[in-house]
Amino acid sequence: MKQIIAMGGGGFSMEPENLLLDQYIINQSKASRPKVCFLPTASGDAEGYIERFYNAFTSLSSEPSHLSLFKPSTRDLEGFLLEKEIIYVGGGNTKNMLALWKEWGIDVTLRKAWESGTILAGLSAGSICWFEEGTTDSYGDGLETIKGLGLIEGSHSPHYDGEENRRPLYHSFIESGELKPGYAADDGAALHFIDGGLAKAVSSRPNASAYRIEKKDGVIQEYRIATNYLGNPM
Repeated sequence: MKQIIAMGGGGFSMEPENLLLDQYIINQSKASRPKVCFLPTASGDAEGYIERFYNAFTSLSSEPSHLSLFKPSTRDLEGFLLEKEIIYVGGGNTKNMLALWKEWGIDVTLRKAWESGTILAGLSAGSICWFEEGTTDSYGDGLETIKGLGLIEGSHSPHYDGEENRRPLYHSFIESGELKPGYAADDGAALHFIDGGLAKAVSSRPNASAYRIEKKDGVIQEYRIATNYLGNPM
C-alpha cells in the first residue's frame, strides 16, 4: 500500500501543543514504534526546527531521526531512508528543497520508498512536493507555480485559509491553465492518499477543511471534501 499524507499546515511545527495530525501519521504504520525520519531540507536544516521535531516525536510512540543534506550523517542516504517506516518532510523553500533533493538523488529514493510501502508525509513544502505541481512562495513576494515529484496527479495548494491570497490565486492558476485541477488544504487539514487516490481528509482543528478545485464549463468549481476532525471522541 502506497501512502502519502499531505498537510496544508499544522503538525508539531505549527501546533506544538496539538499533535493530532502527527499522531494520525504514526497510526497509519503497522509498526508499534515506527521509525520516523524528518527531512528538514526546505528550512536549510534549521537546528531549531529539528529540535522541535525530536521534542514532538519522542513524546509519541516512534523512533525519530533526521537526515541533513548540509551535514550528512552517512554516505548511504538511500539505505538510511529506505529502512524507515515514515518519512516526514518539513516546510520552507520548496524550490531549494527540490533542487537539493535532485542533486543528492533524494527524489529517486523517495519514489522507491513510496513504492515499497514507506509512508510519506509533510506540510507546506513537504505537502506540495508530492504532487505534479502546486503553488509556492519560494521566489519571494507572491505565489508562483512549481513542479513537484509527481507521485500524486494534479496540483496542490497548502495554507489555503492561512493567507489571504492563497485561494484566489490558486483558482486563477487553474482557470488560466497554468495549473491542473487539484486539492487544497487549510492549516490543520491533511489529505490522505492511498495508492495515488484520495482516501480521506482529516484535521487537527474543528473548522479546518480540504477541497477539490476544478474548472468545469469555463468556471472554477470548489468542492469541500468531508473532513474528519481528529479531536472528536471515538
